[in-house]
Amino acid sequence: MRASLLLAVLSLSLAGCAAVQPRGTGDLGVVIERASGKVQLVETSGRTVLGEVAGLGDLSHATVVFSRDERYAYVFGRDGGLTKVDLLARRIVKRVVQSGNSIGGAISADGRLVAAANYTPGGVKFFDADTLAQVAEIPAVGADGKPSKVVGLVDAPGNRFVFTLYDAGEIWLADMKDPARPRVTKFTGIGKEPYDGNITPDSRWYIAGLFGEDGLALLDLWHPEKGVKRILKNYGKGEQKLPVFKMPHMEGWGFFEHYAFVPAVGRHEVLMIDTNSWTLAGAIPTAGQPVFVVGQPGSRKIWVNFAFPDNGVVQVIDAAERKVVHTLHPGKAVLHLEFTPRGENVWISARDSDKLVVYDTDTYQPLTELPSDSPSGVFFTPRAHRIGW
Repeated sequence: MRASLLLAVLSLSLAGCAAVQPRGTGDLGVVIERASGKVQLVETSGRTVLGEVAGLGDLSHATVVFSRDERYAYVFGRDGGLTKVDLLARRIVKRVVQSGNSIGGAISADGRLVAAANYTPGGVKFFDADTLAQVAEIPAVGADGKPSKVVGLVDAPGNRFVFTLYDAGEIWLADMKDPARPRVTKFTGIGKEPYDGNITPDSRWYIAGLFGEDGLALLDLWHPEKGVKRILKNYGKGEQKLPVFKMPHMEGWGFFEHYAFVPAVGRHEVLMIDTNSWTLAGAIPTAGQPVFVVGQPGSRKIWVNFAFPDNGVVQVIDAAERKVVHTLHPGKAVLHLEFTPRGENVWISARDSDKLVVYDTDTYQPLTELPSDSPSGVFFTPRAHRIGW
């Protein structure tokens, strides 16, 4: 009798295990639904929506990083909320409101620290990736003695983080190998209003865009003792800029051979920078003011979206030919685009059309349209293994 009962229980247990199909995380992703405080969980192999997770607060300028095992997404909300989402269980694991206004975040090289960059009250806070318990804080007070907004936060090799102080015009390099004793190197006077930052694919160069003046600020992370160098300082000198309807982003710049393709501020152009000399190599006319200028993996194509009033357009640049070769119209108010890891598809969010459009990057044909509530950022789990994303 006991043996029969044990066998029955074992059979039910095995049947239950068979009914739950395990899956990997490498083709998962998160789409920010900014109007509703939700995230959509998607998978790129079948191009489908798996579910939604609600209760993430103000997502009007949300960004996402992933744990190194790709299971967890860390969502940074504009309201200062930091939310850890389990992509497999499809639920919130932990949520903390760590500031009054947050603008982004990063995760350390070893995956143990999550860092949040803050507008209000400024500074960077560091959290244990497992528990979201705060373990360190670096207040952002510039050389002028005043608090500053922090932007352009990226991770760097060696459990370091780099970020800019928008109000103070500074770049800080924080070594977080020992979170109890952060070591911060400060570079002052790097230019007016550094609004965002990017790290090159070889992790050597950190580049800060300047909103308050022409040019960029360049920091050699291999030789930080050399300080910050100004590049493209005289670009556009004497020219009248257009009104800037949306600040360009520096994340995901396209790189081809020894050229970087970057958005011009207040101009209908994508700039080409020679990374051997860090000088301007050319400017490619575009349909509007570029916001994201992103390289397609495994290709010489650079994809660009734009600020209002041209934000229903996406253009593709052939980096070798240095010109626009294709124009797409995915929907109203295109905010973001994200490639599958090998670049065969691109997912584009059209906020005011309430949809995601997936394109074949070879033929430019739409493959799928998925409903989404005011979608903005699209983030796929392979970002977990890229430095500076």
